[in-house]
Amino acid sequence: MTERSKLQPPGGHRRVLLHSCCAPCSGEVMEAMLASAIDYTIFFYNPNIHPQKEYLLRKDENVRFAEKHGVAFIDADYDKDNWFARAKGMEWEPERGARCTMCFDMRFERTALYAHENGFPVMTSSLGISRWKNMAQINDCGQRAAGRYEDLSYWDFNWRKGGGAQRMIEISKREEFYQQEYCGCVYSLRDTNQHRREQGRPPIEIGTQYYGRSNDTVES
Repeated sequence: MTERSKLQPPGGHRRVLLHSCCAPCSGEVMEAMLASAIDYTIFFYNPNIHPQKEYLLRKDENVRFAEKHGVAFIDADYDKDNWFARAKGMEWEPERGARCTMCFDMRFERTALYAHENGFPVMTSSLGISRWKNMAQINDCGQRAAGRYEDLSYWDFNWRKGGGAQRMIEISKREEFYQQEYCGCVYSLRDTNQHRREQGRPPIEIGTQYYGRSNDTVES
């Protein structure tokens, strides 16, 4: 059995809204909160994910894992047109740049609104557990979104620490989660495929990679 420290959300609250980006990143966060008897609900709002086939693969895996643990799952809008409108002019921004800040802001603003309207005193996200993400950038966006409401705080817990990053991979392999090979948006897909071409590798084939199977090669 995994040994974990007891988690304590801000303000001593026990009810949390978890913004989830995908099953691999949220698996450890979910199990860690369950182990601490935290009452949480998953909020899936990720209109950045492209194409829709990829979006549905990631969402369905998250739904599957939530149902396994009996965790409530809020399926928010896939308003990709709104996302593209906000990304206009940022098409060539680098990963972790201004486009990513916009993307985190957009997703957290909707999460914060739902938390405020539905009595959640705390919100957090699984985004920061990935080693490919800038944790300070994510936390800044989360704090900014939650700061709009006096009754809401953003929990900036470092989910990577205490073996969390390793457990994320272990859970993903145990559950054979679908393994995405790029961040999610059409621009990250473009740039990742360009990098693969430069390495003499074939482009990403959506829907083929799964953790725990012989073809898993990339960590989230």
